Amino acid sequence: MAIKVTLDRVLKENNMTSKELCKLVGITEANLSVLRSGKAKGVRFTTINKICYYLHCDVGDILTFDGELIEED
Repeated sequence: MAIKVTLDRVLKENNMTSKELCKLVGITEANLSVLRSGKAKGVRFTTINKICYYLHCDVGDILTFDGELIEED
């Protein structure tokens, strides 16, 4: 996987549940679950910005590049 999602770690560091974050950001628990699992094909910049705002972090704290490019068919 080219992008790793470390949202669980940042949630724990901020003592926040995913349910609380969903309410603050305005997304469904299902959509946050897809993002947390790393299976999301895309995410809006505004959503990432809101997540970072409420978790007091930078984008690089929740999304990291693992150095492997994946070729799609």
